[in-house]
Amino acid sequence: MNEESILKNISKPGDIKNLNFKQLDVLVKEIRALIIETVAQTGGHLASNLGNVEVTVALHKVFDFSKDKVIFDVGHQAYAHKILTGRKELFNSLRQYNGISGYTNPSESKYDAFIAGHASTSLALALGFVKSRELKKENYEVVALVGDGAFTGGEAYEGLNNLGQLGKKALIVLNDNEMSISRNVGSISRLLSRLRSSSLYQSLKKNIVKTSLIRKIKLSIKELFLPTTFFEELGFTYLGPIDGHNLKELIETFQRTKNILNPVVVHVITKKGKGYSFAEVNPTKFHSAEPFEIDTGISRKKNGSKTFSEIFGETLVEEGAKDPKIFVITAAMSDGTKTNLFKKAFPERFLDVGIAEQCAVTTAAALAKDGFKPVVAIYSTFIQRAYDQLVHDVGISNLPVVFALDRSGIVSDDGPTHQGVFDLSFIRTIPNFVIAAPKDDFELKEMLKIALNYDGPFVIRFPKDVADPFIASPPVRFGKAEIVSEGKDLLIASIGAIFNRAYKAREILESRKISTGLINARFVKPLDKNVIINNALKTGKVLTIEDNTVLGGFGSSINELLSNFEVRIKNIGISDMFPEQGKRNFLLDKYGLDPGEIANVGEKFAKEKD
Repeated sequence: MNEESILKNISKPGDIKNLNFKQLDVLVKEIRALIIETVAQTGGHLASNLGNVEVTVALHKVFDFSKDKVIFDVGHQAYAHKILTGRKELFNSLRQYNGISGYTNPSESKYDAFIAGHASTSLALALGFVKSRELKKENYEVVALVGDGAFTGGEAYEGLNNLGQLGKKALIVLNDNEMSISRNVGSISRLLSRLRSSSLYQSLKKNIVKTSLIRKIKLSIKELFLPTTFFEELGFTYLGPIDGHNLKELIETFQRTKNILNPVVVHVITKKGKGYSFAEVNPTKFHSAEPFEIDTGISRKKNGSKTFSEIFGETLVEEGAKDPKIFVITAAMSDGTKTNLFKKAFPERFLDVGIAEQCAVTTAAALAKDGFKPVVAIYSTFIQRAYDQLVHDVGISNLPVVFALDRSGIVSDDGPTHQGVFDLSFIRTIPNFVIAAPKDDFELKEMLKIALNYDGPFVIRFPKDVADPFIASPPVRFGKAEIVSEGKDLLIASIGAIFNRAYKAREILESRKISTGLINARFVKPLDKNVIINNALKTGKVLTIEDNTVLGGFGSSINELLSNFEVRIKNIGISDMFPEQGKRNFLLDKYGLDPGEIANVGEKFAKEKD
């Protein structure tokens, strides 16, 4: 095999079994280069994947994942795994429509044990697979690869607690890329790791008489030399920390875990962005990267219009300067939500709780109860993880917490795990909640100002998209819709940033001699009942437009409002499905939200006889 082109000869996981260390080192370099070249074109999670190459190669060298199971927490660190499991030739389709996912997905490959797009789930999944293995009396390894960031989420500890209690064989690879811990990588740690993983040590450990004195001495030694006490008191053997970029050490350590019959934690230290200098220096920028120029690291995204996120972040800073009671909370999303701007301006009034959405919501509830004005900025797909807290901790007490739901509606590239098409439906049912959705930058600014002065929970949802001012708009007033035009044949009612498509559809319908009214609802809850009812009665037919599921969403609220009137209604939105990956505008067109298709549906509807 030509060592200068190892990767081209790898088509299935077993192909690396006979490679020597020199060949594996070449393979690692080639995988890293392919990841950089691909993500530079498609965008994606770069830094975490570059840091995880050696760990993934070592796992595939030691284990047989045609029968063993590897569970990636989040799944955004699985690019090397994809390349090694028969998807190398498809890798250039990463995160593209009909291409391979940026996360693990069993429907894509038998080597993906479970779908993963949200963090902190791997240990609970490992628990389930271990229990299944025991009940079926099967024989395979269960490996969970979890980043240290996932340990900021509560479910990780729930899984850890129960795996330790179960006491059955499982391997947790803790991928730690916090460079402040690098000083712990040394000869003492490696020596003790080898000792603790040996068959002899395991035998001695089981047979030793655990007197109170011996136990105290043992714990004291642990605390002096290794941070093992936490894991071992939960029932795990702790190995590490070890260098996550040393293939030989990784492979030897993973091989030794096969001699241990109880659950094991292998703590590896890695560097995010490893092998690409720009990502090493700025791993946050290259965590979820836009397409970029490899030679410079500069994004290929054209500078121009500001996004909804940027408008939100800037307005939040402006309002924060006026009101010292505004306090901002996010859950590991400060850059994406642009709350990093508020953090820079007012660090003492900012809190990032990590991947812990439940904590974010309940913390905000306490702040609101004590007189502050908390703003919780979380992506729509992740607020799902805190539904109980929305109901129990905020809704019941009617507390003034502002929720800024970024990435609502259809989200480009990340696929079904990250689509924000359910928030209107599941939040609309909670008493006391107000829900608003701006169509452009002007409305977002105005809605945020209203929300900060509202005495109850207030949700503002907006997409990952540009926020260009659309047309001159009247002032935003609480619970009031904007009447854009009146009509005789059909009324279109739209919510949020999808409005521009509804507006273009109306123009098409007018050109076809169909008198069409248009309402920009602005608020889903409360609805502007008078405006909607009066305009609906003028036409007798209402077409609702939303980038939310039609089940229980904006259209459903219109159906409920008009149920006692002689008005016919047709809802256009996302059907009962999980939208796939692809660009936002492409998917909106595909799902029937293209202005031309809206107009076609509207024309047919308007011409139907009652």
